[in-house]
Amino acid sequence: MTGTLSAERAARREQVIAWRRHLHQHPELAFQEHRTAAFVEARLREMPNLTVTRPTATSVLAVLLGKAGPGRTVLLRADMDALPIHEENTFEFASQSPGVMHACGHDGHTAMLLGAAQALSADQEHLHGEVRFIFQHAEELFPGGAQQVVDAGVMDGVDVVVGTHLLSPIPTGTIVLRDGPLLAASDRFELTLQGKGGHGASPHETVDPVVIAAQVILAFQTIISRQRDPLEPGVLTVAQIHGGTADNIIPDTVTLSGTVRTFDPQLREQMPQRMEMLVKGITDGYGATYTFNYVHGYRALHNDPGTTDILREVVRDTLGSQVTLHEGKPNMGGEDFSAYLTKAPGTFVLIGAGNAEEGIIAPHHHPRFTIDERALDHGMQLFVAAARRLTRPPA
Repeated sequence: MTGTLSAERAARREQVIAWRRHLHQHPELAFQEHRTAAFVEARLREMPNLTVTRPTATSVLAVLLGKAGPGRTVLLRADMDALPIHEENTFEFASQSPGVMHACGHDGHTAMLLGAAQALSADQEHLHGEVRFIFQHAEELFPGGAQQVVDAGVMDGVDVVVGTHLLSPIPTGTIVLRDGPLLAASDRFELTLQGKGGHGASPHETVDPVVIAAQVILAFQTIISRQRDPLEPGVLTVAQIHGGTADNIIPDTVTLSGTVRTFDPQLREQMPQRMEMLVKGITDGYGATYTFNYVHGYRALHNDPGTTDILREVVRDTLGSQVTLHEGKPNMGGEDFSAYLTKAPGTFVLIGAGNAEEGIIAPHHHPRFTIDERALDHGMQLFVAAARRLTRPPA
């Protein structure tokens, strides 16, 4: 029996790797994951005991009812979309879609959750409660797919939710868990400064929006350095500047855009007002005008301490000596997994997938990004064990 079980696990590990490589070869951008969703749906329909539906056009939901008795309803989540990046890796399963690649590990997330669905659907007799497997579209592009599937009712009746993310900066064999704040709210803004253009030789006849833009960029940084508690994390980044057509022409307008990252809800709500107050003061002083657009994006992601404690036990009991369990730190990156946490408590787990000895060191969203495929088994085992543990009725 042990030999057979080990053979099944080995076969499933290889299947998960094969699924990941197929998905890596055929990436699709956010809100365009039609082939990906069809592939996932087809694989799920090959598995026993699952009810498979499409909450949205490019997401897939599978539901498994346990037969061991009543219990809780657990949602397991994977994201499926790729990025508009041209892959520079040369391995045989590199992207076949020019300008599009899986540069963030979502191919691995999808494959891990397919493996977990395969394992759990074959073990329905020993499972309590209900497990939902959501293969979500469009994590990478605001407004994101998570809120859309939540609005479609995927979280109705769910008691707890678990998500994972493969990370190349963390070595394979490391699992990172953290209570409370893990990932920041990610908002974005666009500011157009309207001046008066003219010849570069006669700046006194103009209202120069380039100079105004420089003043605004410097002033924005004082919000973070001088207007907020230094112990409260915050980032304000101006990432794009557009203006001008020639070296000797002062333009009429300059447009700035960027991102704001916060954890504290009050600070998040204050940021657009503080930014616009500075912009108004500077433009009034120069005799210019402006248009300011601020969009609230993904919420901050806060892990539930109770669920996180259970997952620490799951990691120790299931993965044991295979991995090292680390306590995480807050990260200013954003994730739309936070949408699920508005409906039920849950935890987002970070799984190490880097390997410096094998050259797997490229950061996320890089044209040479890849993962150590040994991490796929860690994620699959974690999903399976978390579902079995969290669906049990409270003692």
